[in-house]
Amino acid sequence: MPESSDTQTHHDQHGRYPEATTVEDFQRNLAAVQARIDTACRRSNRDPAAVRLLPVSKTKPEASLRLAYAAGCRVLGENKVQEAFRKWEAMQDLDDLHWSVIGHLQTNKAKLVARFASEFQALDSLRLAEALDRRLQIEGRSLDVFVQVNTSGEPSKYGLAPEDVPAFVQALPAFTALRVRGLMTLALFSSEAERVRQCFVLLRTLRDQLRQSAPANIGLDELSMGMSGDFEIAIEEGATVVRVGQAIFGARPMPDSHYWPGEPSTVVSQP
Repeated sequence: MPESSDTQTHHDQHGRYPEATTVEDFQRNLAAVQARIDTACRRSNRDPAAVRLLPVSKTKPEASLRLAYAAGCRVLGENKVQEAFRKWEAMQDLDDLHWSVIGHLQTNKAKLVARFASEFQALDSLRLAEALDRRLQIEGRSLDVFVQVNTSGEPSKYGLAPEDVPAFVQALPAFTALRVRGLMTLALFSSEAERVRQCFVLLRTLRDQLRQSAPANIGLDELSMGMSGDFEIAIEEGATVVRVGQAIFGARPMPDSHYWPGEPSTVVSQP
């Protein structure tokens, strides 16, 4: 991976992405994001096929999600499980649409994720792993999961401290309904690209270290990192999943600082 790059973040341009209101808007936006992915992959000598785009539909209404589906999206990411569950219930006519829950989950909401999600990217406690596993066993389902790591060290962010991840990963084989795929992080929300990059470098380095001692049935191939404002940097540092909302769906009603769990001093405004 490159030691440095001129790649910049886009965390300072609220309204950069207009609202997508037609299938054609979504097709154009998806193509534009894919072109950015391809360019970042070429720059870092990576195969674009190794990077999965996860469109993030949080805060967007069902009508927008249906347009995204018509434009070709078959997996959508949601932060809040109750919002995601409502959308899933309303859209069960689309039986090939899958759901990835990417935000913090309270253990008492584990039963909802166990019912409908195909992926959960914010696993950060053994208590939550146990609750998910128990509910999944009842449902007769399994679930792809990512371990969330707090790479920025911000107390307002969820995720395990990097030093706590090795022991956590060693305990996960006990939960047989959870298919561990890799690690996830939210980088620092900053216009300083190199500070953002260091979060991604930390996650990749941690993953590479974990691979040397992880239990045989624990998968660590995936790195979910990077969003609309910084996914090119994440790709340069090894991301295999990028979570992109606004560049596909359009700007959300509030600046990203409203949604982003970070220290006020590090928050700029939004991609």
